[in-house]
Amino acid sequence: MKIDFVSDVSCPWCIIGLKSLEQALERLPELKAELHFQPFELNPKMGPEGQDIEEHLAQKYGASAAQTQASRENIRQRGEALGFRFDMGARSRIYNTFDAHRLLHWAGTLGAAQQRALKLALFDAYFSRGLDPSDHAVLVKMAGEAGLDMTAAQAVLDDSQAYASDVREAEAFWQQNGINSVPAIIINDRHLIQGGQPPEVFERALRQLAEQETA
Repeated sequence: MKIDFVSDVSCPWCIIGLKSLEQALERLPELKAELHFQPFELNPKMGPEGQDIEEHLAQKYGASAAQTQASRENIRQRGEALGFRFDMGARSRIYNTFDAHRLLHWAGTLGAAQQRALKLALFDAYFSRGLDPSDHAVLVKMAGEAGLDMTAAQAVLDDSQAYASDVREAEAFWQQNGINSVPAIIINDRHLIQGGQPPEVFERALRQLAEQETA
């Protein structure tokens, strides 16, 4: 079963969706799943300085301070139930993530396990530690924590064209195929599961799709 996981490292529902999906796959050991991470930028025009997150949410979605706080608490609780810690106080700004996606694409050329390790490290950096995922020093440090070659990671980031066209082409492909919000989970290039669903929803959907494929 091929699974394309379209997401951004600054999207809280993406790490919730990933943790839920992985729990569902653990409950379905008979499924041989290949997980591929695909790029999506929530804020491709975000400047290098980033933006205060409450200001950003108010501008983009019209969210009030009370609504933002309620959403943050819901996200925190969902993460906690899945074993992921959101430090909502530390995450005070939103940043551009294009270079993070370039580095993730590079990690993917090394292997699926390497890409997953970096993806999880980047989620942890932003949501649990409040670090800036556009900062090259942060990205290199996370590559090291994911067990990747930090010198090679630095070389990728130093070359602004490295994997840039690959990321843009992938982003364009998914947008042209109707993906305009994340997480979006595409099964075998045909079936879409949208959003940070609970593990039970992923498990039920994956089981049904597997049965259809073998029917």
